[in-house]
Amino acid sequence: MKILSSLVLFAIFTSSVPASFAQTPEQFDLLITNARIVDGTGNPWFWGSVGVRDGKIAAVGRVSGTAAQTIDAKGQIVAPGFIDVHGHTEDIFNNPTAENFVRMGVTSIITGNCGGSAADIGQFLGQFGEKPLAVNLAALIGHNTVRQKVMGLDNRAPTGEEQSKMNALVDQAMKDGAVGLSTGLIYVPGTFAKTEEVVELAKVASRYGGTYASHIRNEGNEVVEAINEAINIGEQARMPVEISHFKISSKALWGQTATTLGLVEDARRRGLQVTVDQYAYTASSTSLDARMPSWAIAGGREEGKKRLADPATKAKIVTEMKDWLKKAKFKDFEFAYVASYRANPAFNGKNIAQITREVRGKKKLDEQLEQIFDMYGDGGAQMVYRQMDEPDVQAIMKQSFTMIASDSGVRNFGAGVPHPRGYGNNARVLGKYVRELKIISLEDAIRKMTSLPAQTFNLRDRGQIREGFAADIVIFDEKTIADKATYESPHQYAEGFSNVIVNGKVVFDGSTLTGIMPGQALRNSYRR
Repeated sequence: MKILSSLVLFAIFTSSVPASFAQTPEQFDLLITNARIVDGTGNPWFWGSVGVRDGKIAAVGRVSGTAAQTIDAKGQIVAPGFIDVHGHTEDIFNNPTAENFVRMGVTSIITGNCGGSAADIGQFLGQFGEKPLAVNLAALIGHNTVRQKVMGLDNRAPTGEEQSKMNALVDQAMKDGAVGLSTGLIYVPGTFAKTEEVVELAKVASRYGGTYASHIRNEGNEVVEAINEAINIGEQARMPVEISHFKISSKALWGQTATTLGLVEDARRRGLQVTVDQYAYTASSTSLDARMPSWAIAGGREEGKKRLADPATKAKIVTEMKDWLKKAKFKDFEFAYVASYRANPAFNGKNIAQITREVRGKKKLDEQLEQIFDMYGDGGAQMVYRQMDEPDVQAIMKQSFTMIASDSGVRNFGAGVPHPRGYGNNARVLGKYVRELKIISLEDAIRKMTSLPAQTFNLRDRGQIREGFAADIVIFDEKTIADKATYESPHQYAEGFSNVIVNGKVVFDGSTLTGIMPGQALRNSYRR
């Protein structure tokens, strides 16, 4: 009787043991142990391991198993790979390692922003077959690209036939996998488009579950009107709105982020999904051409040069540029630094006032304008504009609907004096704004770089450390992570990352790139 009771107790005990204890250890391709896991949802970190198999996350938490490769995280942070929702990487297949992105933890990039994209999204994403990348890539279809293909650089409204042709191009792009429509309403020819034109194109993208991503029409003196236009387009097209590099670039409006953010909050309360992205700097970067009135450069550079050659037209251009400075409360163009000027690389890293003094012997505003016109005529330049305010940057970063994005392209190390965001953006957020200033928490910062971007652009198997999701993973030391790039010396990689993993493969081991190219094309969920 005593023996029988013991057998019964043994049977009861063994039947109650969790299956995970009874099973044999799992086999993984990669096992990351001793990690502080920040899963991307915004939840607090937890201690555990991550098992990877066949490019997917197979197990998370208390994991028992063996692996072909084991990484001891040694208490470092293990997080989803960062998704940069605002890239300009149409040339990435010529520089497939994307080293500046990888070294700051970016494993997926959404390109085609600000209205400029590949014209043929199917052909663009189809290059993965012959030209593999180290990172994943998604693409928007750009309004400026579509408009120029149909209408050139004309400053006019489209005919009905032209609108139909543009609609068809957007439709095909969405069928080929674009994740949405982007606009650059501050750039030619997008600046010539009325709201109604964009709404019609947005409605096409909306049918495929796309997102409307906009470099709005004005980020300075008329920023409120521009934000309202973006929201209006989203409401009419019944689609999510993502406002690019959200900022205030007029000194006259510094400190008014409560107003601009309030517009987003009001739209969200009405039920429209509106998000924004930002880079963690007080300077923007775009072309020198953007400083001139859009009508003045309609039709291309040669037409713009003809207008500058006409005294009356040139006087009108000068008046408008001076009026902008006055309204924005900038005394001159000292805030405008040259990032890359092919006609004279000696200008790189200097501001317009400095260059004007060197070239013309004085730096009065009229002389600065002449210098800008000369540089425009010689092919233009890429610029860095230091015209934002740090408290505004911090206020925007605190918002739950804000994502972190670089607004960068793939960098050629050592070329020019580009904006440092292309090397340090994500690391800067984690080092400066999380660890040093404590503006946001570590968990929320990572959410802004991972699950929120994935949600915004319907990347359904990315952005979380979660079983079944793609094994895009970063490992970093939260105590040492830092951006090293500066405005004066931008070509410096971020520090603190010990591993960057894309689709289960280590592409960066903490010191060097491994040369593995496991990136994938990420297409809109409609196709799946």
